[in-house]
Amino acid sequence: MKFALFAAAMAAAFAAPAAVAQVDSVRLGVMAHNICVTDCKNANKESPVNIDGEVRFASPDWLKVIWSPHPYAMASVNTGGDTSFVAVGLEYDWQFARGWHFEPGFGYALHDGKLNNKYANGTPEAAAYFEDHVLLGSRDLFRTNLSLTWDVTERWGVQALYEHLSHGQILGHGRNQGLDELGVRAVWKFN
Repeated sequence: MKFALFAAAMAAAFAAPAAVAQVDSVRLGVMAHNICVTDCKNANKESPVNIDGEVRFASPDWLKVIWSPHPYAMASVNTGGDTSFVAVGLEYDWQFARGWHFEPGFGYALHDGKLNNKYANGTPEAAAYFEDHVLLGSRDLFRTNLSLTWDVTERWGVQALYEHLSHGQILGHGRNQGLDELGVRAVWKFN
């Protein structure tokens, strides 16, 4: 089911010629899932690989007031059946040297991971469940990302990507273990 949703989203980007005219780029890659960045007690609890795809659109004129970020839609599917998510948001694209781009972004994500421990606190079952699951506390999460992209040619690039998902005690309350991912993606540019 998860893979079918991901495949349908990626296929939609190529289906309609009118829609493709507004697509800036398509990105597809592999992410190390739930890695240790600052708080390592929850790292490595789930299957370690996600397949990540994104469709980024040309920045519409009305976004010039906030320095023309690009809208995006993306999906990340966990290969082991653990936390997968979809997200939409805005992403900047700042070229800082010839062929090199820094791309920070911010968005809203929905996931299918675990929210809370299903066993009573203090029980052996609760401890075992906690050891294997990231408890995200809310179905809604913020997605922040930082990317470094190198233009290999006019049409193709390679991107290193870091992304963090968390509800930040704003979209939810209580559990907020969050997820960090780091990976590499191929970038296919339309413009």
